[in-house]
Amino acid sequence: MREVERSAASVEEAVELALDDLGISEQAAEIEIVQDPGRGFLGLKSQPAVVRVRAPEPEVSQEELEEQADIAEEFLAGLLELMGLDADLDRDEVDGVMYVDVLAGQDPDAMGLLIGRHGLTLEALQDVVRGVVQRSTASRCRVMVDVEDYRKRRRAQIAGRARDSARRVVRTGKPERLDAMNAYERKVAHDAAAEVRGVETESEGEEPNRRVVIRKRG
Repeated sequence: MREVERSAASVEEAVELALDDLGISEQAAEIEIVQDPGRGFLGLKSQPAVVRVRAPEPEVSQEELEEQADIAEEFLAGLLELMGLDADLDRDEVDGVMYVDVLAGQDPDAMGLLIGRHGLTLEALQDVVRGVVQRSTASRCRVMVDVEDYRKRRRAQIAGRARDSARRVVRTGKPERLDAMNAYERKVAHDAAAEVRGVETESEGEEPNRRVVIRKRG
């Protein structure tokens, strides 16, 4: 089950932030109000609303996961052929995530075309594959497309930076803002920072400049 805790001036705003980070609707969420907004002791300091929102993860069998990977591989094979790119396809399950990997063939430089600047082309490719899988299975796509392990390396880098930032926040008390990221990468950062006790995270800004902010828990 995925879970995030967010704070804001009102309960409604805190819930909206949490739902945005999880990428789900209010109807699909479990919402817990941790703290109501209001004035602090003797009215000297106001306190924010704090909510904890959970996104229940439906169980997916290994058979269903393999079926989704088959569909993704078949689509990618056809797309690569149309693009005239020489590449191999493989699948790999890492940390509970099923990846369909695109690996360089005779022309390694062509893989850069599929990744794009800051991974933007890869994200667009993921969106297309997600749509294909969901139309074919009528269920949420659980397969991630990767090219030459770019996404796995990026995930490890983001998680490491988020944990380092969270530790600094605990030590200094000063909030830190991470680089702008897409929704998937923000989720990785939120989860990694949550491993460090004493901090809370939220996303701020508008796409494509939305970023994770790490603060010391009050």
